[in-house]
Amino acid sequence: MQLAIQLIFAQVGAQVGIDEVLNNGAATSLSIADGWNQQWLDLLQKNTNSTTSLYGALTNLGIFFAVGTLLFFMIQFLRDLISYEYSRPISALIWPFVVVILLSNSGNGSMLSNLTLGVRYVLNNVNQGVVDSADKDKIYQQALNMSVAEEVTGSFLRPCQSLTGAQQNQCFVSAADKINVLLQKYRNTYRNQNWIIRLQTKVDNIRYNKGFVSETSFNSLLGSTVQTSIKNFLVSLQYAFQNLIEATMLLIAVLGPIAVGASLLPVAGKPIFAWLTGFLSIGIAKISFNIIAVLTAAVIVNGPGNNLNADPDLMWFIIFLGILAPILSLLVAAAGGFAVFSAISNAASLVKERI
Repeated sequence: MQLAIQLIFAQVGAQVGIDEVLNNGAATSLSIADGWNQQWLDLLQKNTNSTTSLYGALTNLGIFFAVGTLLFFMIQFLRDLISYEYSRPISALIWPFVVVILLSNSGNGSMLSNLTLGVRYVLNNVNQGVVDSADKDKIYQQALNMSVAEEVTGSFLRPCQSLTGAQQNQCFVSAADKINVLLQKYRNTYRNQNWIIRLQTKVDNIRYNKGFVSETSFNSLLGSTVQTSIKNFLVSLQYAFQNLIEATMLLIAVLGPIAVGASLLPVAGKPIFAWLTGFLSIGIAKISFNIIAVLTAAVIVNGPGNNLNADPDLMWFIIFLGILAPILSLLVAAAGGFAVFSAISNAASLVKERI
């Protein structure tokens, strides 16, 4: 992912070769993605029949809860049998069978762990499909790079500001050469977009016509270390949010056996419904964040990004990604989760009445 790559650029400036940073950043990003996938498999599928594994221990705890709550279930069942004869209590017998099937272990993991992995696979496919269909031209990465590229460019040029005369000119030439390598990589990825041309023009003006560039334009391109640090923090924040979504989904997933085991309690809202709602809600938050990010990025790339005369300040976009988009996606997920919980509860009541 180029996001992690650009963060490294802004931090190391001109001290490390661009090709080396690109390769290291790409390797780090891929290892993080593979790490989450492997963690899911390790927790939910491997050694789940062993009490030493986390999911195996929680499955045993879920079975303990199921056995404990079976007494309450039987009391409620007998009371309903006396009050409603056979129509209502017979339909309730489905729950013990559901609990036994979900918590039974076939040697390759319980039915519940396999279903959980299947639901995650579906959610990830839907999320990837949304991103691929809405971001065919890598608009999201373009919008990020529009903002981060100026910070990287400023980090290369900033050491030249304190120099004078021939030393400063030599510094500009050296910095411009390194920036040109970076811009060429952008061209190879996104073609020669107007925002790349605009940045190239700024660098060339400083390199060849420093005396004709206004001090305001020069300082604007250089930026400040404080602004760079803020952007790095905000971009890292949205990256941390995406990792938090993955961690939350995994946490909810491993708590599934407890929710299933407690579902024999004679209450209207079954814990398994709440568990499934929470799992789907986090998936909705993940999809919502990506939709919001892609749509906002499209506004930037198709607007000021394509205007050679525009010189946008994209700090608002970084703030939106790092703070506002996560909040908005969580609000959407909360509303969607409530709707899902209501739908599941109503469907369960309808099925219970029909059986």
